Amino acid sequence: MGNSGHYPESARQWLTTPLGRALLAQESRVVEEAFDGIFGEVTLQLGLWGESKTFLRHARTQRSSLIDEATAESAPSAIGQLHRLPIADDSVDCVLLPHTLDYSDRPHEILREVDRVLTAHGHIIILGFKPGGLWGIRRLIRGAGLPPDADHLVSDRRLKDWLKLLDFRIHGSLRYFFHWPLPGVRGSSSPSWENRGRSWWPEFAACYMLTAQKRVSTLTPVRPLWRRSPQVVAGLAGSTNRVSKIRFDQNS
Repeated sequence: MGNSGHYPESARQWLTTPLGRALLAQESRVVEEAFDGIFGEVTLQLGLWGESKTFLRHARTQRSSLIDEATAESAPSAIGQLHRLPIADDSVDCVLLPHTLDYSDRPHEILREVDRVLTAHGHIIILGFKPGGLWGIRRLIRGAGLPPDADHLVSDRRLKDWLKLLDFRIHGSLRYFFHWPLPGVRGSSSPSWENRGRSWWPEFAACYMLTAQKRVSTLTPVRPLWRRSPQVVAGLAGSTNRVSKIRFDQNS
């Protein structure tokens, strides 16, 4: 997503290849499992990865919405900056980030916004490309491996540390998608191969999924600098996309 916070066209085109379609199918299944047991009013997806209903059709909440920073053929529910969400505080029960951080140079700001909009005990589901492993071959073979322009990869271990600093409780960590990242290789593989990969060689996975839940403490902890709200600078004019916030409530 770079500075704009939007998946580049090169990544969207990659998702139409056999390998990209296989990845979306696999991710739809793992997200469906992650949604199981997460209920409430609203699920929010940040970033249009695939089609608008690729993941949200599995949501168990009463409503679901998608925010992206640009329009596309499969239009999002709303347009807005992902590091400055036009969403009211404490109004979302579950937030899904499908490779959102892989394409953003503002991961801390996005996570801080997720923390702000989540209700008490709200859930976060993050999909990311795993640095290294089998798909590390992408650096050696032209056209292999990750979608183009995925330049901001965060390891699952580092992401766990960031979430813990935000006082999230890590619920689950899954490594998935054991496919050769070579041009011309067909994307399909058997479920048994995927299960063997998860059990025997998880380090070779192309992707990971982290699930976590927001914790609400009765104490007031000292928050890390990158979690604190930005200061308002006097004298600056102009509106932002957070002036008019969306609030998800019973009457919306």
